[in-house]
Amino acid sequence: MKTISATFLLLVLGGMLVFITTCQSSQPTGQETEEDLRSAALLYQQYCATCHGTDLNGGNAQSLVDKVWNFGDHPNYITRNIKFGISHLGMPSYEDILSDEEIKEIVDYILDAEKKSGIEEPGVPSELESVEYRIKSEVVAEGLEIPWSIVFINENKAFVTERPGRLRVIENGVLLPDAVSGTPEVLHSGQGGLLDVAIDPDYSQNGWVYLSFSHEIGQRPGDSRTAAMTKIVRGKIVGNTWSNEQVIFEAPHETYKTTRHHYGSRIVFDPEGFLYFSIGDRGHSNDAQDISIPNGKVQRINRDGTIPGDNPFVDKEGVMASIYSFGNRNIQGMAVHPETGQVWSTEHGPMGGDELNLIEAGNNYGWPVITYGRNYNGTIITHETHREGMQQPNYYWNPSPAFCGLDFYQGNLFPKWKNKLLVGALKYEEVKLLTLADDRVIHEEVVIKGAGRVRDVECSPEGAVYVVLNDPGTILKLTPIAEK
Repeated sequence: MKTISATFLLLVLGGMLVFITTCQSSQPTGQETEEDLRSAALLYQQYCATCHGTDLNGGNAQSLVDKVWNFGDHPNYITRNIKFGISHLGMPSYEDILSDEEIKEIVDYILDAEKKSGIEEPGVPSELESVEYRIKSEVVAEGLEIPWSIVFINENKAFVTERPGRLRVIENGVLLPDAVSGTPEVLHSGQGGLLDVAIDPDYSQNGWVYLSFSHEIGQRPGDSRTAAMTKIVRGKIVGNTWSNEQVIFEAPHETYKTTRHHYGSRIVFDPEGFLYFSIGDRGHSNDAQDISIPNGKVQRINRDGTIPGDNPFVDKEGVMASIYSFGNRNIQGMAVHPETGQVWSTEHGPMGGDELNLIEAGNNYGWPVITYGRNYNGTIITHETHREGMQQPNYYWNPSPAFCGLDFYQGNLFPKWKNKLLVGALKYEEVKLLTLADDRVIHEEVVIKGAGRVRDVECSPEGAVYVVLNDPGTILKLTPIAEK
């Protein structure tokens, strides 16, 4: 969302302080009654117009009707930003000033005005600018259904997952019409489905392709629906058919959850060839602190699914030997530093508190005991942001951009970006470029904004940057036009 007014106006009539309030139920955007609109317009003028203009076209803050939303365009995002503020931009919280009904009226009023403005969505830009480059942006695939991940096997060929359960192939810059047949059956519900795809470090010799997905088991006694958990398999693609499947990780079925979110699912390999993957807390936040169960963790295994002998809990009774770190809410971005071999992650916070973390053996990253976020309804999860024995994030964001795909820049096309982190964001619809020094973020900039919800970011072997937009189902290719 854009920055809402940092001040509000009090109407003084006859020396008395008068607040304009309303008790009416607002209607969905576009269906407001004249009385609703008058009430909402008064609320907007009272609390928002000073910064955003009496006509919503901007002033001290940005326009609210130009189809550019810096902090998410969904009504829920806008509502939260008004209610809880964006403190680092000077926007206060209105939760003690406006009722939920009044905030909803303002949101409906803004979205109705945006709709009536007739302004079109900005669309995918053909040229971008960063601090160091002018950049060409081109669409290489479109019409995908909720694409989730991309991986390159060579300069001319890549695999792409679609969350409903399809593995697609891009070859010589063209999306092939037929999906790979015979891939695993997935539970496509909520945030689940076919998620990450990765290739073996020795793919050119062995041809192994790894998939993560939400795996469903039958309904257990007492459950209201079937249960699911993140599962990892590998297989080979022969003649556009999935074959030779091997199960690499399948959690004990008694640990499966009936929730449909927080699967985590990113897969990476370190320089020694160990496989790391994430499982989100599956909506059971306290499970992240329980090292006898898989969710809310980063797992580390050998490529054949066996357990490395130096895993931090391998000899501890009653603990899952595959666990490498815990206290992780929902990691959907993982990348390995090309020089140090360190594993880095981006983790979805709740409302606020998205984190960038350096993942190290045995560390507890604190969720939900410590966090910089709060529940989506605004209630407090915990008053603690620090506790002995729990890791602080290397960097965190408030509000939450909903960071997802993650990759260190490698390649020759953007030499000034070497070893910088490319981070994709769903809610903010952007790709950020982070500069690290001594495990700290010392600079961040936005490379692309407003093209769509960014699910993955990946460097090709040549060094082009590919951006997976799961809405609108498009893949962009970024290449340099010129250095600045």
